[in-house]
Amino acid sequence: MKQVYPTFILNTKDGSEHPFLVYVPDMEIFTEGDTFADAIEMARDAIGLAGISIEDNEEEFPAPSDQACVIEKVKQQDTEEVDFSKGVLTYVDVDFSEYRKKINTKTVRRNVALPSWLNYEAEQAGINVSRVLQEALMKVLHVKKSM
Repeated sequence: MKQVYPTFILNTKDGSEHPFLVYVPDMEIFTEGDTFADAIEMARDAIGLAGISIEDNEEEFPAPSDQACVIEKVKQQDTEEVDFSKGVLTYVDVDFSEYRKKINTKTVRRNVALPSWLNYEAEQAGINVSRVLQEALMKVLHVKKSM
C-alpha cells in the first residue's frame, strides 16, 4: 500500500545539530534532519515505521488530510517555541509494502517436508533448497525482493 502524507518542515536556523524540524500531523510524528533532503528522508522513515506498527497491530491507517485540514491541525499543535505553520508544507510518500521488505530482512526458520529422494537429488546437485523456495514463493506471490 502506498500513501502520501502532508508534512511540515521548519528550518530553525539556530545552528543546532539538526536544524530542520519535521511534523507529520496525521500520524502525530515528530522528527528532525540535518538538511531539507535529510528531513524528508527522516519523515519517510518515521512514517514507514509507524505504518508497519499500525499494520502489525491490525489498526486502521489514518487518512491523509487535505491541505486546509492539515494546516488547521498544525495550528493546534504550535507552541511558543516551535511554530510549524511557518514551515514548508510538503508531501511525503511511503510504499509500506516496500518499506517492510527493506527493513524486515531477518530470516525465519520453516520446516519443509520433502520426499527423501528429492532432498538427495537437491543435495547431489548442490542446490540451496531455501533459495529455491524463496524464489518460487516470490514468483507465485508476484512480489520482488527489495534492494
